Amino acid sequence: MIAKEEWRARINRERVVRTLTFWLRPAFVLRVINRFQKVAGFDRAVALASSALTALIPLTILFGAILPHIGGKDTADRLIDRYDLTGGGAEAVRDVFEPANGTATSISLFSVLLLIVAVLSFTRGVQRMFEQTWELPPLSVRNTLNGLRWIGLLAVYTTLSGWIHALLGTGRLELAATIVISPFTVVFFVLSGWILSAHRIPWRGLVPFAVMGAILLALYSIGAAVYVPHLFSSYASRYGVIGAVFAMISSLFCTMVVVVGSAVAGHEVDAELGRIQRGERPPDDEVRREWDNVIGELRSRWDVAREELNRRRRQRKEAKQRKAAGQAEPSPPEAVGSGADGAETDRSLAPPP
Repeated sequence: MIAKEEWRARINRERVVRTLTFWLRPAFVLRVINRFQKVAGFDRAVALASSALTALIPLTILFGAILPHIGGKDTADRLIDRYDLTGGGAEAVRDVFEPANGTATSISLFSVLLLIVAVLSFTRGVQRMFEQTWELPPLSVRNTLNGLRWIGLLAVYTTLSGWIHALLGTGRLELAATIVISPFTVVFFVLSGWILSAHRIPWRGLVPFAVMGAILLALYSIGAAVYVPHLFSSYASRYGVIGAVFAMISSLFCTMVVVVGSAVAGHEVDAELGRIQRGERPPDDEVRREWDNVIGELRSRWDVAREELNRRRRQRKEAKQRKAAGQAEPSPPEAVGSGADGAETDRSLAPPP
């Protein structure tokens, strides 16, 4: 009985150790990198950033026409206050979100349809990210209703985030607001994956993605508070209003890289935790063998690179030596002409009598 309890305690300790240290294994890191490449992570981030920008600006203009107190001017002011923009950057943001002077903002059925198409395009982009990462069959337009539900969830999360930043956003980095928002970000990510996957991904499998995404987004938010003002000012001074658009899409791209990377890593974390719970135990020396293989591969590539570098150095050195030797050789004398011209040349070179 005692031996059985000791065996169970040993298994539990091994499971805890594996749960806390599985991310140190090279195989896990390589799986994350391979899956990120498989879903074309950077291309996916570019597509999401572009579709998000396409849906963001018309949506704020539409809200500005329907509800003036949360319209374009307020949106511009919130961005300016959030990132402490001044000068050309602040003016460019106002020009992007505010209608031109003397123009009236009106809503037509066609503009509403275009906005719905742009918003649904963004939702389908996020939906494809979840489907590719979790290797689910695509639903495409059949999941439109869930896409509209997710847009409502996004509106609630964005409004809540803006309200928290307005209430607690003191200081340049706004650490208090970022910390308070993080739990809501976790819930938002879990619900996003659950809704856009049409409930095909269990919410427990989305928790690693949500936690990692919330932490990384919080860190990016702190860094963006320092870098984004310079980005807006620099682009606006160079390109004017379009510079503000460039700055926004750059910020959105960084955000989408965080989201896509968190989804990929979260999927692999959930898969690894599932293997641990099922009791799939690797050999005792597997981690050491993996690291030995990685170190050996790195040393091999370093040796190849060093040999190539030395070869190029020798080639450059030999080329310099040949060039120096060619300059040191005396130039050959000019040939003496023949015929009448040759005689004239000989007479001009002959000493005087």
